[in-house]
Amino acid sequence: MTTETTLVFLHGVGNGDQDDKWRTTLSASLIRLGYPGLESARVVAPKYAHALKDWDVKEALPELNGKVPSRDAARTNRRAFEGRMGAVEWRLGKHSRGVGNAGFDAVVSAAVAFPFFEQARNYLTDPQVRAQVLNRILSALPSSGRIVLIGHSLGSIIAADLLRRLPAGIEVVGMVTIGSPLANSAFNVDKLKDVLKEPPVNLAWWVNFWNAADPVAAHRGLSSIFPWMVDFRLATTPSPLRGHLAEEYLGSNAMAAAVGYALFGSLSTELEAVEKGVDIPLDPAESMALMALRYAHLMRRRLKGDELDRFTGALRRVQTDVVTDIVTRNKKEGRHVPASVTRLLTDPSSPTGSFIEPQPGRYLNKDEAVVLLTVLAAENVLRPFEIDLPREKWLEAMKELSAEMGLGTQYGIDVFEAAKRARSVLSPGRGAGWIKWGALSVGAAAIVVATGGLALAAAPGLAGAAAITSALSTFGPGGMIGGLLTAGTLVSAGGGGIAYGLAGQGTTAETLEAIVERRLAATILRQLQGLEPDPAAWSVLVQIEIEVRRQHERMDEFSDESAPGLKDLKRKILTVERALRYLTENGLEPGGVSAQQ
Repeated sequence: MTTETTLVFLHGVGNGDQDDKWRTTLSASLIRLGYPGLESARVVAPKYAHALKDWDVKEALPELNGKVPSRDAARTNRRAFEGRMGAVEWRLGKHSRGVGNAGFDAVVSAAVAFPFFEQARNYLTDPQVRAQVLNRILSALPSSGRIVLIGHSLGSIIAADLLRRLPAGIEVVGMVTIGSPLANSAFNVDKLKDVLKEPPVNLAWWVNFWNAADPVAAHRGLSSIFPWMVDFRLATTPSPLRGHLAEEYLGSNAMAAAVGYALFGSLSTELEAVEKGVDIPLDPAESMALMALRYAHLMRRRLKGDELDRFTGALRRVQTDVVTDIVTRNKKEGRHVPASVTRLLTDPSSPTGSFIEPQPGRYLNKDEAVVLLTVLAAENVLRPFEIDLPREKWLEAMKELSAEMGLGTQYGIDVFEAAKRARSVLSPGRGAGWIKWGALSVGAAAIVVATGGLALAAAPGLAGAAAITSALSTFGPGGMIGGLLTAGTLVSAGGGGIAYGLAGQGTTAETLEAIVERRLAATILRQLQGLEPDPAAWSVLVQIEIEVRRQHERMDEFSDESAPGLKDLKRKILTVERALRYLTENGLEPGGVSAQQ
């Protein structure tokens, strides 16, 4: 098998780009990024425009190659594929599926019947035409080796159709589709949507580019039908007359980066500016993110078998996203990236290579660690992935994390004990586990937005309200960093803003329970560790109770007794009453005497 990589370009309808303008445009884009041009590369661009017409030639469809992998083999292949996709996504930016445009979609469906799109209609409906096209392409390909596959418009349909029919010796090291209508049901040739439920074993990765000005793409990518691949949105020309042209896609840096990476590998200078990093202190967002990743890695050490495989795959993606978000944010703000962050990108493109762990976290005093570790124990550090693992293993990881931070293993034990007690106080009879992951994040973002961040206090170990709200506006509340910061601020927030937000109908009783539970856990942790009580804990709960009761009185005057909103408010009142009762009984109200632990 040759080690040379061949670039294969599959055109759409028309004359097949006889002048190869696509090649000139892509070559210039590659050179602009620092890659070699295509002059020295092996390029195959079959011309099959005439084969898209109904010839009176009898040919058979090329045979399908390769056996369907077993369930276990398919799962292993999927995980390896997702690791490679993570490396590509790190290079190109955030996945953007798009929401679709029903009007454009209807036009694309109807356009297949137009004379101009006769070639597309023939490929979709006439097996003989399909056979002619696929056989012509296969005859132009090497019998073995590595190929990079690019498909434009109808060529993207052909590329997807071709994957299953390539010779066994061919490895697709990267597939790029542009201006693709494949998400449209009219283009589901031979039920490709069902056939490609899982990534083919001969495909390293697949990215699709769509352009908002491209009516054929209909404002969406392809991951809606193939969820294992990644979509990227390009902002090229605003003109629909040019938005679908191959040159518009091939002239973009992102497109060239994907092709260059597949064809030539990493640029030697690609990560130079990032890898060097600067030895500067971490800001609160960076510190919390790295602490969460460290916690996850400590957990990973305790896993085996399938749990280890799934957890590792998820953690790779999360770590790549977190570091990429930090680098992007700092670049935008003109701030250097700390070396402790950039070291995690030493080898981001190798899913089978070294998986770099964050270094042990900085030393914190016990006061600083209360909110941080309470939040880490309660939140999902693998967001958006969800993997249910025994709390005992998380406890062991927390003990090791607290020891690394100079707090001792008992601190980690007390973090989980505080969580257990808080849960039993607020939800007697429901067990000692945490409220399910996600209960806090569902309504937390709305509270942050409603208060404008003004009610968020400066918590020990975090930062002032201005710094936190700035980070939240950059990272958003939905990702791992934003989720942790949102939780941290709500667990430590003071003032009437949070009380009003929790009492409002836009916040569910479940969200209020989650926030109060975590606040109570932080208070109990202070008690277990012999720390001074947080003076805001009592006052905030009292303010929440006042606002909830006020809202209940307003609703109760006219609403039905069985109204869901009224029941929700009663549940909120009960939650706050239980928390305040616990503080009173344990000497944690202002002026109280702390109870014996």
